Amino acid sequence: MSSPAFLQPSAHTKRRRRQDRVFQFLCLFAAVAAVAILVTLITKVVADGAPRVNWHFVSEFPSRIFPKKAGILSPLAGSVAVMVLTILFVVPVGIAAAIYLQEFNYRKGPLVRFIQVNIGNLAGVPSIVFGMLGLSLFVTAMHLGKSILTGALTMGILVLPMVILVTQEALKAVPNSYREASLALGSTQWQTIQKAVLPRAMPGILTGIILAASRAIGETAPLIVVGAVGLVTFLPDSLQSRYTVLPLQILDWIGQPREDFRIAAAAAILVLMGMLIVLNSVAIFIRARYQSKV
Repeated sequence: MSSPAFLQPSAHTKRRRRQDRVFQFLCLFAAVAAVAILVTLITKVVADGAPRVNWHFVSEFPSRIFPKKAGILSPLAGSVAVMVLTILFVVPVGIAAAIYLQEFNYRKGPLVRFIQVNIGNLAGVPSIVFGMLGLSLFVTAMHLGKSILTGALTMGILVLPMVILVTQEALKAVPNSYREASLALGSTQWQTIQKAVLPRAMPGILTGIILAASRAIGETAPLIVVGAVGLVTFLPDSLQSRYTVLPLQILDWIGQPREDFRIAAAAAILVLMGMLIVLNSVAIFIRARYQSKV
């Protein structure tokens, strides 16, 4: 028995349903294609590099002559040093700037709006531009030389806008009722920020810091501009030491003609991926701990 005519879908409804199915298929295809490409790349890197990842690979210096004996000790140490110094520079400056812009300038005057717009613009500037800025400011003007300190400061100004923006968003997410209740109890504005706002914004702030660390450990172009070298066979022993980093060492090995160097590059990529996974895992753990306490 057929349905009454008024219950049957119209031609327009049928066309919309077909369009919905086509759109769902295209979205599914895009998602599957992206995952397939990522899985293919990771599978290739793991297949090539996993046999080379061992203690010898991590504890030996790199080489351009003996690929099977080459290691990543100096670039690994350089990456960790640059990341740590970058975070030490960025965290206090970025959080303080975000607190000033978000909490102490709630009226958003013309100067604050101008600063805010330019911070957002800086977050989208290509990284090579920050490399040129670091070369002009830290190497040439401040005479810091092509050192690990110069690299860390350059990476600091690169990730600083990200930390400021993420911290501001975390502060915005704290309900105003916390601020009002604290002020009603007689707390000063700084006490309110310190005791009521920051603890509840800390999960978001930590996320921004971890994202900044992840970007700092994976960038190459700015460090090349400010003087990172492709091959270093010693550990940096001061802030003025020459250095290299894992992405730059990977780039150097990929450019070598022998296949063994490409295998070493794949192994270094695995180590770099492992570091990023550890950083993100730490961020998830810290966020969960803070959210359970707040």
